[in-house]
Amino acid sequence: MIMVIDGPAGSGKSSTAKAVAAQLQIQFLDSGALYRVATLVYLNCQKDYQKFFEQLEESEISFYFKKKKFHVFLDGRDVSDEIRSMEVSENVSEVASNADVRIFVNELMREVVKHNDYIADGRDLGTAVFPDADLKFYMVADLETRAKRRLDEVRSSGKDVTLEEVKQNIAARDDKDSNRSSDPLKKANDAILVDTSKMTFREQVAFISSKVKEVISSQNKT
Repeated sequence: MIMVIDGPAGSGKSSTAKAVAAQLQIQFLDSGALYRVATLVYLNCQKDYQKFFEQLEESEISFYFKKKKFHVFLDGRDVSDEIRSMEVSENVSEVASNADVRIFVNELMREVVKHNDYIADGRDLGTAVFPDADLKFYMVADLETRAKRRLDEVRSSGKDVTLEEVKQNIAARDDKDSNRSSDPLKKANDAILVDTSKMTFREQVAFISSKVKEVISSQNKT
């Protein structure tokens, strides 16, 4: 079973999905982290696309969710913190907009969710990756709120950035994600809209958890 949360950067989808997964004891899949790993490979190849695609195909990417954290490994090395750097953030939309990269990451995700119950977050999961997902949410929040959330995340990893820099980065990503030719960011017609601008974290987790529990309960009865 797969349930998805889509939305723009900083809307709260990743932290919410993690909390729901931990609370309901189901698996969590962070699609954004996988695109960030691909971006890290791209940067390691000095932005040379030919070398990048060759290296990406040869790379071993693995991950697991434990104690509310999504751990990601690239060729056996833990890059969970490295992929949250501003350099990766500034390049991830470009990499994620590439059709070949999206095919690579999408197949990686589709393979892993064949087993167990998952909740995943991303930008096009409900429209392109898992159009038949058992439950879909689309989370939004105003730019100021999203920037403050991302600022806390970036600073917690030891990076010294300003709120204005983070706002500019998010605004630029919004534009790229919404206007890319390959699977642009948009709300699926059957997704539940959740505006977290004025919701507490506990409120948004409780709301989504209740919907997920309804679906799981319904599936277990059939």
